[in-house]
Amino acid sequence: MASSASEPTGAAPRPVIGLTTYLEQTKSGVWDVPAAFLPKVYFDAVARGGGLAVLIPPQPIDAAGADAILDGLDGLIITGGKDVDSRRYGQQPHPTNDEPRLDRDALEDALLQRAIARDIPFLGICRGMQVLNTTLGGTLIQHLPDAIGSTRYNAGGGVFTPNPAVTVPGTRTAALLGDAVTVQSYHHQALDEVAPGLTVSARGDDGVIQAVDVDALTFGVAVQWHPEESAAEDARLFAALVEAAHEYRQHRKARA
Repeated sequence: MASSASEPTGAAPRPVIGLTTYLEQTKSGVWDVPAAFLPKVYFDAVARGGGLAVLIPPQPIDAAGADAILDGLDGLIITGGKDVDSRRYGQQPHPTNDEPRLDRDALEDALLQRAIARDIPFLGICRGMQVLNTTLGGTLIQHLPDAIGSTRYNAGGGVFTPNPAVTVPGTRTAALLGDAVTVQSYHHQALDEVAPGLTVSARGDDGVIQAVDVDALTFGVAVQWHPEESAAEDARLFAALVEAAHEYRQHRKARA
């Protein structure tokens, strides 16, 4: 589905994709306040895929609140960000872990549970894949250098590193991306015990899990890398999400 800056007269509205956001202390002009934000590359990538992006700030919600948010969406992206609180998967934090963002953990957990129950198209990015796994009962490797002996996935300083991801034949991820893809990495954690209901769909050449499919969803993919960083050259994941979101919207209208 091609993107456009505006909708032609009579054209179907573009699918609405919700993206979760950071909540951090932020400076802007004379202000230094907690603020929700998301790097522009994320919503640019959604536009390249043919969708309309709306941002979801961290806030207290229950299942009913999650449903109220999802009622306005055709697809959901859980974005990158700080480490998931290790206590959510029964472990004490590694010394290198970020200070947990408990409000964001809770919001994304609630959204994911209801999105899966409603079969809303879903894409998880970096932290998004880790939230997915822990929400469904899996665990994380808290510091990859301890496991693989290198910092190949996190050079630090905001510099993304290229790494190979080899897909698993027969998976949704393989159908979308082919046999292998070079990805942009910035993470020091990864999936360890994979939650029930997830199928590993890509690994690095060192065995680190790079993508999973969500078995219960008509369209559900999560990747450990940052596809938004290379979406100007390869927006396949975003285009596939938007296409699934379009179909979801059509089915929802038919049921109404």
